[in-house]
Amino acid sequence: MTQIRNFSIIAHIDHGKSTLADRFLELAGTIEKRKMREQVLDSMELERERGITIKMQPVRMLWQDYVLNLIDTPGHIDFSYEVSRALSAVEGVILLVDATQGIQAQTLTTLRMAQALELVIVPAVSKIDSPLAQTNDTRQQLSSLLSVPLDQVLLCSGKTGEGVAELLQAVIDLIPPPSAQTQTTLARGLVFDFQYSDHQGVIVYLRIMEGEIKKGESLEFAVSGHTFTALEVGIFSPQPTAKPFLKAGEIGYVVTGIKSPGFARVGDTIRARGSKAAPLSGYIEPKPVVWASIYPESQDDFILLRQGLSRLRLSDSALSFEEESSGMLGRGFRCGFLGMLHLEITTERLRREFALSLVVTTPTITYEVETRDGKRHTVYSPAQFPEYGEIVHIWEPFVRAQVIAPSQYVGAILPLLYAHEASVETTDTFSEGRVVIEAIMPLREMMRNFFDKLKSATSGYSSVSYELRELRSADVARLDIFLADELVPAFSRIVAKHHAYEEAQAVVEKLYAILPRQQFAAKIQGRALGRILSSKTLPALRKDVTGYLYGGDRTRKMKLWAKQKRGKEKLKERGRVHIPEEVFLKMIKSE
Repeated sequence: MTQIRNFSIIAHIDHGKSTLADRFLELAGTIEKRKMREQVLDSMELERERGITIKMQPVRMLWQDYVLNLIDTPGHIDFSYEVSRALSAVEGVILLVDATQGIQAQTLTTLRMAQALELVIVPAVSKIDSPLAQTNDTRQQLSSLLSVPLDQVLLCSGKTGEGVAELLQAVIDLIPPPSAQTQTTLARGLVFDFQYSDHQGVIVYLRIMEGEIKKGESLEFAVSGHTFTALEVGIFSPQPTAKPFLKAGEIGYVVTGIKSPGFARVGDTIRARGSKAAPLSGYIEPKPVVWASIYPESQDDFILLRQGLSRLRLSDSALSFEEESSGMLGRGFRCGFLGMLHLEITTERLRREFALSLVVTTPTITYEVETRDGKRHTVYSPAQFPEYGEIVHIWEPFVRAQVIAPSQYVGAILPLLYAHEASVETTDTFSEGRVVIEAIMPLREMMRNFFDKLKSATSGYSSVSYELRELRSADVARLDIFLADELVPAFSRIVAKHHAYEEAQAVVEKLYAILPRQQFAAKIQGRALGRILSSKTLPALRKDVTGYLYGGDRTRKMKLWAKQKRGKEKLKERGRVHIPEEVFLKMIKSE
């Protein structure tokens, strides 16, 4: 037990977590050099394509007679819940800051999580080999932030390996071993993740808090009461490696053999069947920030979509969904996400891993709406929003946003905040040449392309994090989009009333530009506040029906043109506009 160290690496996105983890594995000899590759712990294709960590990944290393259990975590704000789950299974963290970027907003968010759990913090500055590195300044920032001597902030480079051995030694020296008792008869393990296998069923990732869990043992989930037999137990090195048992303090997996989802959740406790041991304290349930409805392009794929969402839910506890139906789009699911990147990653995984063609509605947030009959409704999608004349009052969630940026960009940031209805509360100097701006703003505005606009306004040198606050009054309305006089629910959205005209024009113009022409002229309209605010007609696709005629009386051509005209008029009356999947995808993406 005294030779075990459980730790995690926390940092802002693109600060070098995965590269540093590669060097740890290389130094400890966990992976042979000939099998080594970049981002070895990022096993998903999407992670390697985008160069970001999406899914936490545990791994066990042996170094200098010590067992080091590392959980690599994501850095993007949308995956903060993944980080919180990882931190509940360790005793300490390496707080990593990029020497070329300094402390970012997400750095502070993850640090607060670790401090709330009373974890040991090992500060480190990465990318010190970069010609753009401001090593001394970044080291001073970390020293001031944590109130520790300057020499306790370690320096390293995941690219060259400089300082990596010293950092691992600091993990051994500073982070305490697990405090659980191995002799207790009460076997309890805290579930922090899931994985699904077609052959083995649900595979549970857990931290053993007390006792031992053995292969073949009869176990149960303390909260759900579901029982199973441990078909296999083991560790990650980094591939799953079977072992006879897992003891207190270790991080590993248990193969349950259960192939039906919904029997347990992250934060549940695994214990011996029939045990009276109390469940361990679990995790706070994640709260969706963004909602969007997902429909299969073909209703024949509805069951496959349900299976896909259920499978993803096993490994992504922050994903929530429930069935709904639409008169135009058929049966689908209303899904809750932690942010726009979470939505984008989930839909992309459904397309790739389950070969699904999807229709995704415009993302929205949760509103509270009071109608004329005195009832108060919780609204998750524009389709549920009451008609304009039926609404008495609307409330929406607000957030406290924290922006960190170089001081020379304050003049560009403040107008952007005001344009997104933000109220600036404080502006403080964080370190030499860097400021922290705290503001209260509607969550709706945060989701309205704010991140991209902020990056553009500051040439990429800013970062932002936010936390949900209370509900406040909202002055918003539903914007509906009609194609050929038919409402398209997937394009409906909630907009601020004072932006309704501009939003309607922008949506109509964008749809006009990306929608393929039909066999008939199709009118595109944006309606809000009880009237049409923007309209544009997409010309019909023309076909030369007289191209095969040579010479002869012109009346032959005139008859064909008249026949074509009658056909297009019939199509205009009866036809429906076909909207390809890529159009839905482009409509939900930022400009």
